[in-house]
Amino acid sequence: MGMLKEFRDFAMKGNIVDLAVAVIIGGAFGTIVSSLVEDVITPLLLAPALEAVHATDLDKLVWNGVKYGKFLAATIKFIFIAFVMFGLVKSMNRMIKKEAAKSAPTPAPTPEDIVLLREIRDSLKK
Repeated sequence: MGMLKEFRDFAMKGNIVDLAVAVIIGGAFGTIVSSLVEDVITPLLLAPALEAVHATDLDKLVWNGVKYGKFLAATIKFIFIAFVMFGLVKSMNRMIKKEAAKSAPTPAPTPEDIVLLREIRDSLKK
């Protein structure tokens, strides 16, 4: 029974739950990016290149049995995912820095005796 309780405690930690949510959202985001590449970018931007090689689908580009079209589509998807993730992380870091600057503790005021000692020191230097 102790092992089951230990596993439950492990599984219910905040980091594990956050990771599970991130994986699920990442999977959904992957399908969105796949649709963006296949349904928007390929027809709009890659159509002239595909027409030049007499192909209608990027995934069907084959040369001597090598499916380089699928590789090209996967590379484009990766670049888009990496770019969007870079933007998200950059904006999150910016928001975290702003939040940290807002919540940074103000320094405690210098005690009066220290201020007086500094004034005496400065007047002695003169």
